[in-house]
Amino acid sequence: MDTITWEEMKAIDANCAQLGLLPIQLMENAGSSISKTIREHFSGGKILLVAGRGNNGGDAFVAARHICEYPQYQVDVILLGNASLIHTEEAKRNFLLLQHCKINSIEEITDSGDGTLSKLISSADIIVDGILGTGTAGIIREPEASAIDYINASEKYVISIDLPSGTLYERTKQIKCIKADLTITFHKMKEELSTPSAFDYTGEVKVEGIGVCSHAERFTGRGNLRCLNMRTPDSHKGQAGRVLIIGGGAYSGAPALAGLAALRTGADIVTVATPSTVADTIASFSPNLIVRRLSGQRLCIGDIPLITKLAAEHDVVVMGMGLGNEKEVVETARRIIPLCNKLVLDADALPALEGTERMYSEIVITPHAREFARIRKIETTADINCRIQEVMAFSKENSLVTILKGRVDVVSDGSKVMLNRTGNAGMSVGGTGDVLAGITGALLATNPPMIAAACAAYINGAAGDLAFKDKGYGLLATDIIEKITDVMRE
Repeated sequence: MDTITWEEMKAIDANCAQLGLLPIQLMENAGSSISKTIREHFSGGKILLVAGRGNNGGDAFVAARHICEYPQYQVDVILLGNASLIHTEEAKRNFLLLQHCKINSIEEITDSGDGTLSKLISSADIIVDGILGTGTAGIIREPEASAIDYINASEKYVISIDLPSGTLYERTKQIKCIKADLTITFHKMKEELSTPSAFDYTGEVKVEGIGVCSHAERFTGRGNLRCLNMRTPDSHKGQAGRVLIIGGGAYSGAPALAGLAALRTGADIVTVATPSTVADTIASFSPNLIVRRLSGQRLCIGDIPLITKLAAEHDVVVMGMGLGNEKEVVETARRIIPLCNKLVLDADALPALEGTERMYSEIVITPHAREFARIRKIETTADINCRIQEVMAFSKENSLVTILKGRVDVVSDGSKVMLNRTGNAGMSVGGTGDVLAGITGALLATNPPMIAAACAAYINGAAGDLAFKDKGYGLLATDIIEKITDVMRE
């Protein structure tokens, strides 16, 4: 069964909004599907919907509005908490609509000792659980805690919305969770509901479509950025990532661009290890870059002791920009790869993949079509569907993540694939690939490879689109770097 995580579903929801499918429309579709499921399972009876103040509660309000139009059902709604504290505008709007519907009763319960809560639970035939969502952690407070206990003790048929409410995934030492007979989840099966620890609580799991735009899942969007690990208010220097750039020799601008892009993406520390002939030039780009001189005019075997030390001091290594393609450069890059826990390979370092000793590195490569053809030794097709298959196959065979740059970027870890269509023809200017490598390195420092790669492709292209609005076809790679923070604030 095709599954996704809760985090991926949140990204899809946000991408839908970016495309124009509003959260209130998805809530309407979810609530309607709950009503349909109730009607499929029960010919009539007393339906009690117990709702929290989040979007799961909003789904329950929509379901109540739909099901109460059928006279064979008597519908009651309990809101746990005060209506003024409902978290989202969509849920609040759907709660207010209930007063205009054929609802038997609407109760706001703020006190767990309120007898109305236990009375309505005990008199219901079917209970719909819309109390808590996926963000639940720690101790469950009142009145939600008592509601869960009352529902579990009632022995009534329980339908949970999206997931059983509570601390299902042992975020606390003591699990308090609804034991559902049926869980209705939306769009696709969630990985978290497929675990053995979930089976005792979910009951049967039914997946309902809610009209998600296919492009919201297939293409990267702002929603994917929500999956990134971001720094916390108490973060200290280094926790947001230390990035080592290995580049330069043949060229000086490429590693500097990658380093500046990594800094703008949020890396705390960026060090550029570069041949001595270009070290001063790279240092002159910005005082924010730490520059370490290598021994000669090109990367060489003699640099490995220093690079071994530097790699151990950094979270991720980004290698390849401006190195040159001399035989010793490639051989040295090949020996560096096993030294790195996390690695981004671009440009002149890509040939080093062949014949390298692979350890347990997390690797992302960022080739354009010609580079990808060279490392595969097979010409790359222009057809997007064929490209997807080629990238997936290569990534799976080599246990890495590939960002194949193009008019539509293809990103895959061998099992999943995402496409990115941000970017424009103005980004054919030199240096934009170096910027992408730097962004990828900064994100890979604190994120899983597939998430880092997909988000990097989106950020790079979206920053390029913003730069194009200002500069047109005169945009430079440095203009893209300056727009990275604008994209990440969206």
